[in-house]
Parts: sequence; C-alpha cells; structure tokens
Amino acid sequence: MAPPQGQMRPGRQLAVLGGILVVLYLLVFFSGGASGGWKDRLEPRLGLDLVGGTRLTLEATNTLDGRAPTATNLEQARQIIESRVNAYGVAEAEVVTEGDRNIVISLPGENRDLSEVGSAAELRFRKVLKIADGSGALPSPAPTESAAPTPTGSPSPSGSVSPTPNAEATSSPSAGGQGGSAPTPTPTPSATPSATPSPTASEEPVPQSIEEQRQAVEQKVGAEAWAAASALQAPADLTADPSLAEKLKPFAELSGREVAVLPAQMQFNVPTIGCLQLDDRPPASISNADQPAVACEGGYAKNLLDVAKVLGTDVASASAVRDQTAQWVVSLNFSGSGQEKWTNLTREAFHNEGQACDATALGDEGKCRVAVVLDNAIISSPQIQGVLTGNSQITGNFSNAEASELAGYLNYGALPVTFQAQEQQNVTATLGASHLRAGLLAAGIGMLLVIIYSFFYYRLLGSVIFLSLIMSALLLFGALVVLGRQIGFTLTLAGIAGIIVSLGVAADSFVIYFERLKDEIRDGRSPRSAVPRAWIRARRTIISANAITIMSAVVLYIVSVGTVKGFAFALGLATVLDLLVVFLFRHPIMTMLARSKAFLSPRVSGLGRALPARSSEQSPSRNPRAKEA
Repeated sequence: MAPPQGQMRPGRQLAVLGGILVVLYLLVFFSGGASGGWKDRLEPRLGLDLVGGTRLTLEATNTLDGRAPTATNLEQARQIIESRVNAYGVAEAEVVTEGDRNIVISLPGENRDLSEVGSAAELRFRKVLKIADGSGALPSPAPTESAAPTPTGSPSPSGSVSPTPNAEATSSPSAGGQGGSAPTPTPTPSATPSATPSPTASEEPVPQSIEEQRQAVEQKVGAEAWAAASALQAPADLTADPSLAEKLKPFAELSGREVAVLPAQMQFNVPTIGCLQLDDRPPASISNADQPAVACEGGYAKNLLDVAKVLGTDVASASAVRDQTAQWVVSLNFSGSGQEKWTNLTREAFHNEGQACDATALGDEGKCRVAVVLDNAIISSPQIQGVLTGNSQITGNFSNAEASELAGYLNYGALPVTFQAQEQQNVTATLGASHLRAGLLAAGIGMLLVIIYSFFYYRLLGSVIFLSLIMSALLLFGALVVLGRQIGFTLTLAGIAGIIVSLGVAADSFVIYFERLKDEIRDGRSPRSAVPRAWIRARRTIISANAITIMSAVVLYIVSVGTVKGFAFALGLATVLDLLVVFLFRHPIMTMLARSKAFLSPRVSGLGRALPARSSEQSPSRNPRAKEA
C-alpha cells in the first residue's frame, strides 16, 4: 500500500532538478574551454560529418618481428602519429585508438591527405657535431649581441649515458646525471609549425626528384641568395654583415617542405632558417641513415648531426628504472649486432674520433653527445660518459613520467608498428552543414510527432510530456557542451540518431505511467489517490526498461568502433537523463497536478476514457501494457 500522498513534497525534487540545471549551465558558460561570445559557448563539439574535415582509419598489422601489436605498442604509435598530425598545424586534431588494432585520425574543418602519418616512425642515434642558434630571426636594426653561437651559449645536454653497474667499460665514467644541470627529455617529437604544409610530399630519397625540388627552391630564393648560402662554411654572424642578412632573407620565407630538400650543411649554416621551419618538415624527412642531418632540440637550438650509426631496430628494450641513488634513469639493452654498433658509437663519441664534434656540441664534462632522433625531432641528447660495452643507462634527473616516456619512444623505435590505411573520408564543410540541418530536422520532427500524439491522446497530460521533453533537451544539450570540453566527446550524425531513438524510450516510459494511472482509475480510485499508486507500480517497469537500454548502449560502446560508439554514447546519455527527469520532474509535477481542479476534470485531464463505470467485461481485460507493468 502506498504511503499517503500528503507525505510527499514535490517541491524538493523540483528544487534539486533546478539546482542541477543551474550548475550545468554555469559549467557551460564558465568552465575551462569556454571562450568567445555566448553563442560560441553554447556550441557543442561537432564531428567531421557535421562540420567537414578528414577522417583516416589505420589498422595496425604487426611489429617488425612479425608479432601482433600490443596495447603498449598501439599507444606509443598513437603518440607518434599525433605528433605528426599536429605538424599539419590543424587545431583540435583528434587521434584515438579504437579496439586493439585501429587508430582513427580526425582533422575537423579541412580536407587533407593523411597517407604519410601512418608510416613507421624512424628512430636514429646520431652524434651531435655542432650547435647553432635556431631562432631564424633577422638581426634588428640596432643589434645588441651576436647571433653566432658560442660554446657558452649552447644548451645543456639532455642527460648523460653511462654503463649500468654490471656492465664493462673501457674507461671509468661517472655514474648518474650531470651535476648542476637539470636536463629533461623533449617528450613531444614535433614542435608547433609556423606554416601549414601542403598535403603531399616525397619522403623517398630519389636523387632526381630531390634535385628537381632543389632547383625549384633555388629559383624561388634567387641566384644571389643561393650562391651566398652555398658559400657558407659555418653559421654566419648576420649582425656583422648586414648585406649578407639581406641576401639570406628569402630563406626565412621557405616552408618546412622546401627546407627539407636543402643539403644538411645549408640547413645548418643559413641563420635565417629556424627551428620552426625545421620542425615543419615532413615526418621522417631526415630518415636517410647514411646522410648527415639537422634537427632541433627544445625548439631553439639547431643541431648538425652525423650519419646514423645505430638505428631504433638495434634497441632490444628500454625501461624506466631507479638506479642505486634512487634516481629515475632509462635502461637500454641492445641486440647482438646493435650492441657492437652502440659500443663503436660510444667509443667514437667519448674519444671524439671520426667526424669530430666542436666546442658548441660538447657536454658540460667535455664529452660529445649522441642525439636520439625520432622522425625530425631530437627527443634526448645525452652526453657519453664512457665506452659502453654492455647495458647502458641514460641519466639526467628524470621524473618517473619523463623516464617512462623516453623509454617508450626508444621501445617504439625498436618495435615499430606497421599500419594499413582502411578508410579515408573527406567531408566538405557544405556537406557537413547539410548533414547537421538534416539531423536537427529529424530530431525536431521526431519530438514534434511525440508531442502531437501526446496532446491528442492524453490532453492535459500531454503538457507533462511536453515539459519533460523540454527539460530532457536542456539537460542533454548542456551535457553535450560540457562533455565536449572536458572529455572531448564529439557529436556526430550517429549521435543525433542515438538521441532520436532515445525519444522513443522516453515516450514509452510516459505510456507505461499513464496507462497504469488509467487502470487505477478504472478500479474506482480518484485521480488524486491513483497517482501515487500508479507511480509505485509503473516505477519498476520504467527503471527496468531504461536499464536494459543503458546496458545495451554500454555493450555497444565497448564492442563497436567508429561512429557507432557515438551512437551508443548519445543513446546511453539521453536515457540516463530521461531517468533523471522521470524522478525529479515527471513524478513531482504529476503529484502537483493531481491536487488541481483541472486534473480532476475528465475532459481536461485526458482521463475521461477511464472514468466511466466498470462493466463486468472491462474489469478483467485491463490494458495489456499496464498488466505487463
């Protein structure tokens, strides 16, 4: 038996719902990421099919040793691919893993060729030969200091490499990091570019095509600038020769792809070529291991690098561990042939043999450094502290996260994952806007049909349905805006379809409740006493039906990929919010209406069909939907 309705205070539930709405829309207008005018703050994050852009799905096939990629391999690959996508200069790019093999790349707003980003990352170990200023800035009219690099102006080394305690060494290097320096790895192997690159470029070192591209660059900068750049044997002091600065000025206007075809010595020696351009080069444009290369560290220091004598595939494993002093270090293990290459490279760097590194490239203990280069960026450049014939350690006052990230890059270079492009979808902004209008129109028509039917069949009770749908829409819209900022949820056409389907779930809960209410009235109860009894009996059925929908959405979200995930998420979210509205709005408002005179009028309330006296035939044949409830 239900408790007397007088014990319920519907105002409390309505106040709770009002508080939730206030908090939600405070987050909409004032939470992180809210910027621009009020219209901009009320815009949810829309998917490519609604605003246009490019989506590419990559499937991981295997690692270099033929094994299936692990979750760790896939996450490391995602990080590398994300850095490559960011090099396109596109805001709000999204790179996510789906399932155990897929990586989905989304670039909203623009159509681009993303075929390059799925190529395997190139990891190289190169000795640092020289360091120069990488600002690429022209001298000011009244220069106060020289732009030429000096030994004291070189950056501090990113840690040092030493043998592990159980490794043999032909010298007696010190263990641990460099005193007085605070090196950190550069975790993101790509800096923010200064210009948006064109969508295609050749990464294969084909002499004919490279030569043709160099001729095109020579024509662009002019014969005088090209001759001046070719004559440089070292980075020039532009403040001492203003005429040279004027000659080399055209090189500052080159894009990263144009700079990539220049000889390494020219990239390094021309002061007007800066790190922004070098970091803007296509991924793996310096992957040729047999050629010198130029790469930047920290976004401001150009490094002239020797040929790569150790490759990422020579690394057997890398891990972040604590050394004997409880400091985080990166432990390196090399393969059989890789260990021999590594020993020869460390001997050359420790004794400064072969292609010598000059004073600008020496570490603070006077030893050469070896740069760990991933694609085009230096992720670490430790100083070599000895000839390493066994396991090695990269030290440098790393935190746990920094050491783990550096180890991940090293492992990824040792175990690159190959990808196969599954699908690339280009959606124009015009088509996206058309999709958005169609989706909103479909949602509006669905809601309108539900409202028309509810007013036609339930009369005054139709207003409860109308107000409930309005409350659900407000909650859902605010949730979409906040979730888009906080967790990156993107609303797509599939998501709109999920919301439309949720309208049917909401309408079904109304039917269950109202038909149960009619059954109570047919049993001879007044509308005021029938409302709480109908609620008690219908509540369990409503919860069960919505719970099944939510569980279905969760399962679909877990096992699906692509836009189906958006459908499942939107369906589950809308169903959860419908349950919230059922308990905090629909039932309290029905309790309040049951006390009004209008509700007691059969013609106004919509309960007129249930009020006539029962006949012997009506009593046992109750509404089948209510009976099931």
